[in-house]
Amino acid sequence: MPAHGKKYDDARKLIDRTQLYDPSEAMDLLKKTATAKFDETVEVAVRLGVDPRHADQMVRGAVVLPHGTGKEAKVLVFAKGDKAKEAQEAGADFVGAEDMIEQIQGGWAGFDVAVATPDMMSLVGRLGRILGPKGLMPNPRTGTVTFDVGAAVHEIKAGKIEYRVEKAGIVHAPIGKASFSAEKLQENFHTLMDALIRAKPAGAKGTYIKSVAVSSTMGPGIKISPSQVTRVAER
Repeated sequence: MPAHGKKYDDARKLIDRTQLYDPSEAMDLLKKTATAKFDETVEVAVRLGVDPRHADQMVRGAVVLPHGTGKEAKVLVFAKGDKAKEAQEAGADFVGAEDMIEQIQGGWAGFDVAVATPDMMSLVGRLGRILGPKGLMPNPRTGTVTFDVGAAVHEIKAGKIEYRVEKAGIVHAPIGKASFSAEKLQENFHTLMDALIRAKPAGAKGTYIKSVAVSSTMGPGIKISPSQVTRVAER
């Protein structure tokens, strides 16, 4: 196992590895442990009591964080005619149809989120093997297959993120930057957790939120009490 640097070791000493912190304590502590020279991304890892191998236990969706992620996503919109114009006016970084499909098939990947109008999906479907594994395929469940492309672009630019449970039953999602105030990180955190709780599949049995941890890019993980999270979400 590779040795960690001195900054990481010093940060880890601030954390009681046996304690489950409440969200406000965790965000205050995270601010103290994010010591890199760059503005680190803050990420949440949530282990859910689901088995993603079963279709009725898949957890996937999208949510707009009240304070954004600290990074403006580059948005590609597959659309034609008036909808292409609407996407451009809304601030989409790239808009096109067959031309954009050809570029992606040629290896281009200069975007973070793809949106498509429903009538374009027969063409966009050709990109399934390329975009699918990267989590970039437009999907109605995340609001990225829609005729309301203007609203979709605005939401993404405002801080909309997608979440999807992985094979191990874990959801990883960014909730901001280390430069954010602890209050803003906490509000983004609760917004994400509320979305995950609302997305609980009917087929999920037993404890749903099994564990929660938050960390910065270069910092150690900080465990958060699942009971504190669910209590706030149920208010």
